[in-house]
Amino acid sequence: MVTISHIVKKIVSEQAFVEEGLANGIISIANLAEQLQPKIEHELNKKIKLPAVVMALRRYSEEIAEHRKKMKAFDYAGEILMKTNICDFTVVKTPSLLAKLRIIHNLVNFERGDTLNVILGNNEVSIIINEKYIEKLVKFLSGEKVLNKEQGLVALTIIFTSDDFVHTPGVIFNAVRKLAWENINIYEIVSTMTELTFILNKKDSMKAYEVLQEMVGK
Repeated sequence: MVTISHIVKKIVSEQAFVEEGLANGIISIANLAEQLQPKIEHELNKKIKLPAVVMALRRYSEEIAEHRKKMKAFDYAGEILMKTNICDFTVVKTPSLLAKLRIIHNLVNFERGDTLNVILGNNEVSIIINEKYIEKLVKFLSGEKVLNKEQGLVALTIIFTSDDFVHTPGVIFNAVRKLAWENINIYEIVSTMTELTFILNKKDSMKAYEVLQEMVGK
């Protein structure tokens, strides 16, 4: 049976900023309840009382807070590296492309600090590389279907001092949440055991750096 509590959780969980505000106690539960009441009535197809919505919101906020207390703590200490003039190509995944990817590392010079990330999806492949290699990459991808090409990007990498990054739930979420709060769009996310890299638009780079530096510097 669908209840007011079920619908409240569904609506709030679909709105990350609302859930965050509720968890931090910076949203008026009474005002939020007034906004949600018509939606809940529409879902239930009947009139409901406002105090019932307030109670459901209060219980859910307590549930979120309790859940966060149980989350494993993580030391975000580390350093941030920024690489500019990055581009991101999205290509249809084909057998011919997979064969080419075996030698794609020959396009760059890792000893000079060049960037090359290849992300294999189910149907697509993303290739992140320095813009100075665009012409070489276009030639390399000759005969393949390029779905999208983004230029003017930066790569912001957090290098954590702790090696427990991959075993700690919520680390990536916390970083993504902080960037989302600043309306910063993320094109790609690349991670290894101790590194977390965000591919962003150049116009957002300084703000993103400040946001992540605040997190890492605490």
